[in-house]
Amino acid sequence: MTRKEVLNSVNENVENKNLVKHMLATEAIMRALARHLGEDEEEWGLTGLLHDIDVELTGGDMSSHSKLGADLARELGASEAVAHAILCHNEAHGVPRETKLDKALFCVDPLTGLITAAALVRPDKKLAALEAKSVLKRFKEKSFAAGASREQISLCSEIGLELGEFIELGLKAMQEISSDLGL
Repeated sequence: MTRKEVLNSVNENVENKNLVKHMLATEAIMRALARHLGEDEEEWGLTGLLHDIDVELTGGDMSSHSKLGADLARELGASEAVAHAILCHNEAHGVPRETKLDKALFCVDPLTGLITAAALVRPDKKLAALEAKSVLKRFKEKSFAAGASREQISLCSEIGLELGEFIELGLKAMQEISSDLGL
């Protein structure tokens, strides 16, 4: 499974450009985490890129979302570890998160939304000058980007990162692909 094959499949299955941007942001943060933690960067990145491939195909039905995604990942040649991480990132299935990959994807998923929202309230609506301390301040405002689960993001402790460090790593990763994100 190559990144090109995965990206082609994403583009075939996902029409919503903001969802694609979310998946690209998740990929970037997962790659940065893998580098930081000494894990397989390609495997982690592709997991992030694939994780929401089925959202539109399932019509947003959370009882189906990620089950189809895990199957699509397998069809593309993903390992069982990747398929499991995709499956268990949706709590609706009750599948326990067991590996670092599982746990990383789960806490990265909402972080992309928090960082994006923090950029969009800036006058320039760009990631370039956004600082991790500003994102952390927004994290503490429960009504800000309310859909970005603080509880989920805080589980970065399960992969050995403090919240501030996790946010900084995620922000830097997204800043590196800011042109792809339109931010």
